[in-house]
Amino acid sequence: MLTDLTLAILHHLLIFGLVAMLVTQSVLLTRPIDSGALKRLSGVDRGYGITALLLLVVGFSRVFHGIKGYDFYLHNPWFHAKVGAFVLVGVLSIWPTLRFLRWRKAMKADPGFLPSTAEATGMARIVRFELMLVGVIFVLAASMARFGGF
Repeated sequence: MLTDLTLAILHHLLIFGLVAMLVTQSVLLTRPIDSGALKRLSGVDRGYGITALLLLVVGFSRVFHGIKGYDFYLHNPWFHAKVGAFVLVGVLSIWPTLRFLRWRKAMKADPGFLPSTAEATGMARIVRFELMLVGVIFVLAASMARFGGF
């Protein structure tokens, strides 16, 4: 029982951390990007990746060590949709991550480098779409908990 509670608490805290990092990225991308902002973007993106990985570990620990048991999850279409949406968010996040790394490399080579406003706006759109998908994940999680499998 305590294991289930601990895993649920960690899962929820990690989700809120993930959302906070996406919102931070979104805000940073709406402002002019200088070397300080680029360092913050890279750091937040690194934290985002670590948090997403921990979220997967804790989430699947809930599946196999939680009170509901793996059978509840593995036969639950809402769970599969939730995991699919999470994977989609992860795949979408690759593009901004690669772009932030490219920007940092360019800034190291040329301290005067600044990414274009169009590039930053494009990355902001992707991050906002990821946030929208996280909202979908919340809906799927609530559906999963209430409706179970079919």
